Amino acid sequence: MTSCAQALVRLLEGYGVETVFGIPGVHTVELYRGLHGSSLKHVSPRHEQGAGFMADGYARASGKPGVCFIITGPGMTNILTAMGQSYADSVPMLVISTTSRREHQRLGHGYLHELPDQRALVAGVCAFSHTLQRPEELPELLARAFALFSCTRPRPVHIEIPLDVLEMPADALDLRPRTLPAAPAPAATSIEAALAVIAKARRPLILAGGGARRAGQALTLLAERLQAPVALTTNARGLLPPDHPLLLDGVQSSAHGRDLFKQADVILAVGTELGETDYDFFGLGPLAFDAPLIRLDIDPLQVLGAQRADIGLLGDAELGLRALLDGLASRHADQAWAHATVAQVNATERSGWTAKQRCLQAVLDTVRDNLPAPLIVGDSTQPVYQGALGYRAPTPNSWFNAGTGYGTLGYALPAALGARLAQPERPVVALVGDGGLQFSSAELIVAREAGLGIILLLWNNHCYGEIRDYMCARQVPPLGVDILTPDFAALAQSCHVPHRLARDLASLRELLGELVDSREPVLVELDASALLDQYP
Repeated sequence: MTSCAQALVRLLEGYGVETVFGIPGVHTVELYRGLHGSSLKHVSPRHEQGAGFMADGYARASGKPGVCFIITGPGMTNILTAMGQSYADSVPMLVISTTSRREHQRLGHGYLHELPDQRALVAGVCAFSHTLQRPEELPELLARAFALFSCTRPRPVHIEIPLDVLEMPADALDLRPRTLPAAPAPAATSIEAALAVIAKARRPLILAGGGARRAGQALTLLAERLQAPVALTTNARGLLPPDHPLLLDGVQSSAHGRDLFKQADVILAVGTELGETDYDFFGLGPLAFDAPLIRLDIDPLQVLGAQRADIGLLGDAELGLRALLDGLASRHADQAWAHATVAQVNATERSGWTAKQRCLQAVLDTVRDNLPAPLIVGDSTQPVYQGALGYRAPTPNSWFNAGTGYGTLGYALPAALGARLAQPERPVVALVGDGGLQFSSAELIVAREAGLGIILLLWNNHCYGEIRDYMCARQVPPLGVDILTPDFAALAQSCHVPHRLARDLASLRELLGELVDSREPVLVELDASALLDQYP
């Protein structure tokens, strides 16, 4: 007999899933019966939140959905934070959980892992949640999930399977994967309307977000055709090469960035929410665009978002950008204005950096320039916040973090493990602070167990530094932020991971040179005080 659980695994294989993250429990053993003998690789995190972050990092680095097997009750409450991060950043994640037997649900009789309504618990952090009532529903339900990942705004999907349904026979099911629909292109009439506005513009500006992260070539070509300065959000870094003359630093939240918005005579926003943590991080107030705003997005709720679009292009970013390119074959653009403006705005941005910011930026640039096209996964930590202003990623999808959007702590280490699984030949760096690492330090041993050669780069300032600075700036006496930190050398040793210490950029460069081809994980601790002392 083929059980429902075994049929599920075969369907996942058919849709190209290669890796599953999860911690086995008594409620998921039937899923693991299905995994046995399959082609799927299984990774065991030390906490379900870690499983979710690993799936998130895997999805961002691979472009494929990250998949988790999660137990009923506490497993689902543990993974909610990770689902929230993926939901905020439009990351495809498939969370398959168990739930109580159908005859036991919502009775409150105290069965193991019982929750009154598990689906209600996860409703706010997923695109949809469904309870499988019969094995016959499984092929359609999996097809719906993978269609959402491939042709709409990707977000987590939750499927819960009652324990009794997992064991039901599924021999008669058609387990062939269904042909998924393609992402839609914007309507031709909307493209024509946008082209009519763009044709009259002499000072165009492009704002690109994570929704464009698979459309880097088309975005670059359009920017060059229009000679439009380009501002990239955190999730869009790398869409233009780091030395491109049209590439702006992260100026969207700065006064000089707002001044540039006022100079533009048309603004094209591609795959971006125009949200607070990317466009108003310093509290200047809501965005106000004087020029016509064109919004290209796969999500109609964003096309019609808080920033009113004069023209809305509903569809895939790549297809929309290509359609605009096709209509601008004879465009004559003002290169002088664009290049001079970008140079001036970037110079203004960098001239305002403090000594501390220059130090943090030097650390980031040292990592980028001494590893071959590294993939840096960041936590909510001071170097990452600086990177939102000044880091220029070498390629698309090589800089992502939890410093914007949902903004959780503990993300970087497990997400970097997922990214390394997706990109095993590429240097992967987890950039984390001493406070954030304590949220998920248990996942360090997973790096050793799974043979994942990441570089865990630890910014150790012995406190929650960003919050401490914020409290001081607002004249709030620092409380609860000067924390006791572990002996990180001993922590690394206990996880069978080498520990190295860097007190200056020269020693960091030397270490990176030694680790460039390393196949084993290593913890590199940065002495924040010593580094900052070099930038008085």
